[in-house]
Amino acid sequence: MNATHASFSTRARTWLLLAALTALFIGIGALIGGAFLWLFVAFSIFMNVAAYWMSDSFAIRAARAKPVSEEEAPELHRMVADLAELYGVPKPRVFMIPSDQPNAFATGRNPKHAAVAVTQGLMSSLPSDQVRGVLAHEFAHVKNRDILVSSVAAMIAGAISAIGNIFLWTSLFGGGDDDDGFLGAIVMIVIAPLAAALLQLGVSRQREFLADATAARVLGEGRPLADALETLERGAKAVPMQVNPATEALYIVNPLSAKGMAGLFSTHPPLAERVKRLRAYDSAQGIHYG
Repeated sequence: MNATHASFSTRARTWLLLAALTALFIGIGALIGGAFLWLFVAFSIFMNVAAYWMSDSFAIRAARAKPVSEEEAPELHRMVADLAELYGVPKPRVFMIPSDQPNAFATGRNPKHAAVAVTQGLMSSLPSDQVRGVLAHEFAHVKNRDILVSSVAAMIAGAISAIGNIFLWTSLFGGGDDDDGFLGAIVMIVIAPLAAALLQLGVSRQREFLADATAARVLGEGRPLADALETLERGAKAVPMQVNPATEALYIVNPLSAKGMAGLFSTHPPLAERVKRLRAYDSAQGIHYG
């Protein structure tokens, strides 16, 4: 995918998500009626602006990530600088997430304003070649310009879920008798989680396959990333991680349990299929390991 096509695709998907957000909020405001209509119109405008300019800050704060200096993490910064040169993008900001679960994500509105966040568990439990494979995957998202649409989707999902919770508590303790208000509250309580999940599904699962393939091509082999994905999957199952569900799509592997209904709305393709494709890439290149 060339840069021009990637940029157009990202802009199109982003505007689609923002249009869905606006329509959803205005529709709910109209259903509830009264001053709520104008309140939701104003809020949708605010969210459109905030989602574009502040979605990366939302993702970083939600992960409780902190900036990490070259003095604090020299090897991490060296890998990031090397990969930035390989991918032909500016070196992104580097953050550390205080979690023992090995995981990582990239965010930002474009390559010039990108950030990479890794967990403490990633740096402590994976060998350097696997860490590099994970970072190569995240740089592929930066290069392919996936980071904007996934960050915007995360912020939108978070806002919808938050509003749903507000309506839930208002309906439980508000004691209002207005039928329209009650109907609006019920609709919001039911629709909000579903709408958030559908918005997350707007972030195509194919982007993960594309990022994996891009990383393998840039590194010259798929083994480091394939091995890392298997390690990360085991780590995600073994080590709990406090993550805002709205940001789940950003991570290289799902940091949350994907059992039951959660599995139906997972934005990640089956990990076994990702690993299979990476191994197949090596075989096609004539790379074999003993």
